[in-house]
Amino acid sequence: MFNGLVRDIGSVRSFDSRLLRIVSRLRPTLGDSIAVNGACLSVVALHKDGFSVELSSESARCLALENFCGKVHLEPAMRFGQGVDGHLMQGHIDALGVIENVCPSTVGIDFFVSLPAESLRFVVPKGSIGVEGVSLTINDVSATGFRLTLIPLTLRETLFGTFAKGRRVHIETDMFVRSLAHLLGRRMHGATNAVAQPQATHAAYLEQLLWSY
Repeated sequence: MFNGLVRDIGSVRSFDSRLLRIVSRLRPTLGDSIAVNGACLSVVALHKDGFSVELSSESARCLALENFCGKVHLEPAMRFGQGVDGHLMQGHIDALGVIENVCPSTVGIDFFVSLPAESLRFVVPKGSIGVEGVSLTINDVSATGFRLTLIPLTLRETLFGTFAKGRRVHIETDMFVRSLAHLLGRRMHGATNAVAQPQATHAAYLEQLLWSY
């Protein structure tokens, strides 16, 4: 489990689509889980200046590999008794979003992110979402995506200030929203019908299930 708070900005030393070597001040042990840009990966080698993690074929298929270069967000797995300052995250990437626009706001910067419909239904206004491993609050939701506002502190402590229009980003929707939708969907419609909800998206989908329950 992770918190969605970046603990270090690592530098990619090398990446061959399977082994990712990172220079970092973090000092994990072999087998530890580290979220790299939000994706939970296992430490397979230790180096004086950092560590290496390994990507499975499934991870390589689901992740935006082009972003494993330059700088990356890092977060070690939570420890028992540690406080939760962001929200609980698993490090399992649900989908790849695309930054469609970046606009300065009164305080901070607005990011407009598009998302596939099958994941967008789990995105709730004022709820939480993981983007590139960072726990963020969803400002509002549209038919094709959502809007985030990042304050100056978050921009300083993460790499979001370097993100531009067109970048693909790792998305992890709230696991409680996903679980609730899945369980209620099975109860109301059966396992088969729970997969397809053509009239309901994001918040409306959950609202429909809750009121039906």
